[in-house]
Amino acid sequence: MTYYHTMARAKIAITVDEQALAEIDRLVQQGVFPNRSKAIEDALHERIMRLQRSRLARECAKLVKSEEQAIADEGYVGEGEWPEY
Repeated sequence: MTYYHTMARAKIAITVDEQALAEIDRLVQQGVFPNRSKAIEDALHERIMRLQRSRLARECAKLVKSEEQAIADEGYVGEGEWPEY
């Protein structure tokens, strides 16, 4: 999967509302997760990855196509024009 599964782990205490805990327990009972810790760890990492992707999308939206094309053209030594994207 991703890098975080090979990293050292730290034990923490968290507070979870009863409805969320009941859902976690249901998923553990169904075998979706081996235990509560793994369910919470996976959910946390998934959320972090989503936040990182949305940040990347926001940063990409700030790019100005003509400026980026000019920068790319400065170093381009190929033949002809860049392909359209």
